[in-house]
Amino acid sequence: MGKIKVMVVEDQAIMREGLVALLSVNPDVELVGEAENGMVAVEMIAEARPDIVLLDIMMPVMDGLETIPKLLARKPDVRILMLTSYADPDRVFQAVKAGAQGYFLKDVGYKKLAQVIKDLYNGAPFIDPSIAYKVMQELRDPAQAKDKPVELTNREMEVLQLIARGKSNQEIAMDMCVTVPTVAKYVSSVLSKLHVANRTQAALYATQHGMAVEYKSPGIQR
Repeated sequence: MGKIKVMVVEDQAIMREGLVALLSVNPDVELVGEAENGMVAVEMIAEARPDIVLLDIMMPVMDGLETIPKLLARKPDVRILMLTSYADPDRVFQAVKAGAQGYFLKDVGYKKLAQVIKDLYNGAPFIDPSIAYKVMQELRDPAQAKDKPVELTNREMEVLQLIARGKSNQEIAMDMCVTVPTVAKYVSSVLSKLHVANRTQAALYATQHGMAVEYKSPGIQR
């Protein structure tokens, strides 16, 4: 077997550089690219031709869930392993539905990651054991899972209202006095919790469920 060609897509420089350093000394792996967000990864994949993409979920510009189908459109045989800090079955469902073959928590350790990369390359999908049980529970009772009330944090609710008003991430960042990357993370979390694919669907959801009125976080004066 030749070396496994791997691309790393991670917005946090320390995490990305650490993965790159570890993968570079793995004799079974050839590092063919690194990117700080999904948009850069999509632009690179045709030339890099990776076998495996290690893809973060929460990223600015273009998050992991939005990136998956775009990567597959350009290289249908690529295998995508999501790297995340979030043990959330909702995100697993969305990632797998979008086309990911693996879901790996960042705190598990490099030795295990190296093995998962090999297994994924050989056709064995992977879901981190720490969240596999939660996924199985929800699969056993999908009706109950679907009927669960959506629980958004105060900030996520505020972001949803601003999305429903047609505001961009830059405009939301100005309104909320936070950075654009922070808004991108809120938006990704909102889409995941609402089980929707994009901002338009989120805005429609907010309207249909009576959530499109202006929201004010408790204790925050505007």
